Amino acid sequence: MRRRFFVERFESNAAALRGDAAEHLGRVLRAEPGQLYELSDGERVWLARVENVALSKRGDNRIDFALVEPVSARETPFQIDLLISLVKFDRLEWCLEKATELGADKIVLLAAARTDKPLVAAAEKRHARWERILLESAQQSRRLRPPALYAPAAPQKAFAQSSAVCKILLSERPDAPRLRDVFERISGDRGSRSASAALAIGPEGGWTDEEIAAARAAGFAEASLGENILRTETAVLAAMAILRYALVG
Repeated sequence: MRRRFFVERFESNAAALRGDAAEHLGRVLRAEPGQLYELSDGERVWLARVENVALSKRGDNRIDFALVEPVSARETPFQIDLLISLVKFDRLEWCLEKATELGADKIVLLAAARTDKPLVAAAEKRHARWERILLESAQQSRRLRPPALYAPAAPQKAFAQSSAVCKILLSERPDAPRLRDVFERISGDRGSRSASAALAIGPEGGWTDEEIAAARAAGFAEASLGENILRTETAVLAAMAILRYALVG
């Protein structure tokens, strides 16, 4: 299966890959003229042939392609938004990677009341790195485009701005209903599968009562993944897989 890379745009019958992606393709994968790769501009995918490889020690890397033929590709019409509280960055980056592979369309970072304040302060400097992780993960999983990444926001604001049809707030509270039961209720209320969903995952210290109240006011249903307390990265993987199975099929 051919590797896929993202380009800014297609120009007539040509395209160019620049920067770090060009360096990776040229130096690590040793791209040569004549080789074929898939290119996406976020809307379309083309099979493209390498025409020229130009690598520079100064970082002005560029690989030119000639477009060969269009490739059939599309994203699922079902949209998944992940609202995730900031956690230790090594674990957060793992979450970003796996959420991309599982089809997240939008990732909203949350600065919850119990989020460590140093993480919030340092998040801005990591934004470019996190966008690069999303891009590389989207290329690896052969998606049409990487997810959109939003800077940390207060949960109350993020909840209120969510326009998803199905909204789930994962909760550690012992009286929270099982996620399966919540899905069944939502499906029964609407009579069919939803076209979009938002999944909110809180910080290691859990949601405050005020945040849960704000989520409910915004239409989020509180749900539990079971008796065991899961790490954030485990909850992301489990909940998104369940979500896709239950609502996408």
